[in-house]
Amino acid sequence: MTKTVRVRVTGKVQGVGFRAWTAKEAKARRLSGWVRNRRDGTVEAILSGDGPMVDAMLDLLRHGPSGRGVDDVEAQEWTGAVPDGFLVTETA
Repeated sequence: MTKTVRVRVTGKVQGVGFRAWTAKEAKARRLSGWVRNRRDGTVEAILSGDGPMVDAMLDLLRHGPSGRGVDDVEAQEWTGAVPDGFLVTETA
């Protein structure tokens, strides 16, 4: 069953390769969606795919890549459009 969530990640998540890491991990789990920086210093993502793979990605985001300081991950159901594949998009 497909699960789609909008995620907001807070902490030291900009300027540290967090978006590229997120895209790599999402693609490895065959997820669709996108990731982008927000002007408020957070990172936002849409994750869509097999439910257990989305849940696994959420767990990864809670820890971030080695040496990255994630403070919090908020996820909520998303019903908007989702692109094919996984994209790194411009800052919003």
